[in-house]
Formats: sequence, C-alpha cells, structure tokens
Amino acid sequence: MDAASLSSSQCRYSYENYKETADWLRNHVEQHPKVAIICGSGLGGLADLLDDKKEFQYKDIPRFPTSTVPGHAGQLVFGKLNGCECVCMQGRFHFYEGYNIQTVTYPVRVFYLLGVKTLIVTNAAGGLNETYSVGDIMLIKDHINMPGFAGQNPLCGHNEERFGVRFPCMSDAYDRELRALAKRTAKEQGCDSFLREGVYCMLAGPTFETIAECRLLQKLGADAVGMSTVPEVVVARHCGLRVLGLSLITNKVVTDYESDEKANHEEVLRTTQHRTKDFQKLVRHIISKIE
Repeated sequence: MDAASLSSSQCRYSYENYKETADWLRNHVEQHPKVAIICGSGLGGLADLLDDKKEFQYKDIPRFPTSTVPGHAGQLVFGKLNGCECVCMQGRFHFYEGYNIQTVTYPVRVFYLLGVKTLIVTNAAGGLNETYSVGDIMLIKDHINMPGFAGQNPLCGHNEERFGVRFPCMSDAYDRELRALAKRTAKEQGCDSFLREGVYCMLAGPTFETIAECRLLQKLGADAVGMSTVPEVVVARHCGLRVLGLSLITNKVVTDYESDEKANHEEVLRTTQHRTKDFQKLVRHIISKIE
C-alpha cells in the first residue's frame, strides 16, 4: 500500500523508506540538486522557470504521496535555475487532506538524502497584520506551530539520529543570512515596496479562520496565517537544512462581525496569478546568489 492510501493513524516511515525513494530518484536523474523549492497554492509556475527539466508525477515515485488540492499540479521537477541545480515540488501535501504529519513532510527527508542543503518554502497566506495589502510578499522570520501545540509535530515518536538530534532548536528556523539576501535581492529587483517580514501561523484547515480565531492570532503576534509550511520547516531544520520562507498575501482575514467579506480558495488563486511574475523573479534571483 502506498503512502497516499494510508490513514493518519497508520503511517510511519523508516530510514530505509526514505532512502528507497531517494535512490529511485537518483537512478532516474543526472542532476544533484542543492536547493529544493516547495510551491504553495497557485505558485507552481516557479518550476516552469527551470532549464534542462525532468519531471516525475508524484504517483510514479515510490512511496510519494499525491496532491489533491486545486492549484497543486502534483509533480516533482528537477532542473537548473540560473545555473543552480534545483528540485521543485509543484504541489505540497496538507494535514487536511487526511495525511498524517509524517506523510506531509515525507519529501523533505528525501531531499536531504539527495544532497539538498537549502529549502525554500512558499505559500499563499491570509494577512493578519492590518498594514499588509493583498499581493504583498512576506518574508517569514518565525512561525507559530498551532498543530504542534496539540501534539501534531512531525518529530514525535522514535528519533532517527541519521536525520537529526532528539531536541532540535527552532529559534533559528528561518536562516538569517538568507533573509538578508532576500531583502537585498528584493531591493535590487524593485520588489521591496511590497516585501514585508513577519510571523507565519499554521492552522490545520481546511476551514478558513473564524473572526474570533483571527483576533486571537493577531494578539499572539502572527502577521499571516495558512495551512502548511511549518511541518516541512521543522523537519528541514531537524536535518540541518537552511530554510527560506516566503508567503504571498492572497487575502485579508475578516475581523469585523459586520463585514460581508468571506475568504475563499478562488480568491487565493486569483491573487497568485496577479503577483506570480514578481514572485518568480524574486525567487529566481535569490537562488542565483545562494552559496
């Protein structure tokens, strides 16, 4: 039975499982990626920028889950971006799809075994910070792991020392040097007018947030909210990968009980289409400067 058909209570992976997937990919591609990119809703066009591409449908990769969400193409793309060898996930996996937290993060450990050193995570997020505008790009400086508060942490259970230590530090989850590089690059590319820096909060979804929940998250210090990213970052840091996180603010959360505004996935996809060229340009130039 493959990972996509396992329920959240059944699925655990061994080191050998991850190695099996990594070995299969290594036998099918010549590239040796040092950078991995996980694309959020509607942001899969980043993979279209790669040269010398080789694509794999998730369903064809041993033990890989499959995407079920609109805006997530469901394929792994290897190639070069500005001369840098990369692997790009066109579509990620979510807790709300019925996957357990280890399945959601499965690709990250595979990337580590492939030799990846830097992970770039992107997502579409709702703006909690009242100074943010739809279409802004938020550089993630920290996160609030709400599912983790409830025990849904991908590192729970047996610790595999070949990936990382039992109690990894998360105060430096988002690499300071990469954030500084992103800011410099945004200024050079004329993107600094809509670049923000803030705290991302993950909720499990699939429901959008209530007004009371949004007000609570604002008081906790969150600037944006979404349904992904944090578990992948936790596993990446456990493996020692450097992480850069970028959120595209696709909607403003509703905090007024008299408002007629309602969050919806179609608005999310429309906003990503509007800002996609700027987002791609920024990521492409950041990658060209990563050492």
